[in-house]
Amino acid sequence: MDLTGSGVLTFALRDLVWRYPGGDFELRVERLSAQRGEAVACIGPSGCGKTTLVNLISGILVPATGSVQLVGEELAHLGERARRARRIATIGMVFQEFELLEYLTAFDNILLPYHVADELVLDATVHERARDLASEMGISSLLGRKPKRLSQGERQRVALCRALVTQPQLLMCDEPTGNLDPRNADTIVDLLLRQARERGATVFMVTHDHGLLKRFDRTVDVRELGGVVA
Repeated sequence: MDLTGSGVLTFALRDLVWRYPGGDFELRVERLSAQRGEAVACIGPSGCGKTTLVNLISGILVPATGSVQLVGEELAHLGERARRARRIATIGMVFQEFELLEYLTAFDNILLPYHVADELVLDATVHERARDLASEMGISSLLGRKPKRLSQGERQRVALCRALVTQPQLLMCDEPTGNLDPRNADTIVDLLLRQARERGATVFMVTHDHGLLKRFDRTVDVRELGGVVA
């Protein structure tokens, strides 16, 4: 089934139902999509399914019924290994907790996707791209430091470089500013959206900070996508 229509969509969900095994939680999404280069904010109260939605779009979870297409490919038709390969090739992930490895330098944290994924080839071009990203993020002088020697804002910049270094078509961000003070949060969102625009990448960002919503092309509320039972 082609959900893309005439537009160029990065992802498209339709008639989706997700249930946690043995639990009462159920997430329904009648229709949700994002065009290439679009910046979409996702809101909703705690426990409504925002992170579940991120995991469904990225193929970490598979719905009980319905369709999830990522850059035109139906994820339900792929096995776990193929979904992982598609996710690595397509998506850059940015998390609230940064998810940096404390025993690696900032530079090696940026390059981490290439060390853990056989699908990615680490070469001189990637090294150069990582350094260019660090320069754009203002952290070139910090690349030799371990995460414990970085501020919260600096750690998130490293995490953003890591998400961008694979040249993803989609940036999936799960509360990326939740651990930052307002000033750093503003800076990180500005950097994230500017980098995405320059690269033509789609952004899907879960946030509880409604002050950030005006910076996005549109906002979706998980509760209005089709229904949540919890």
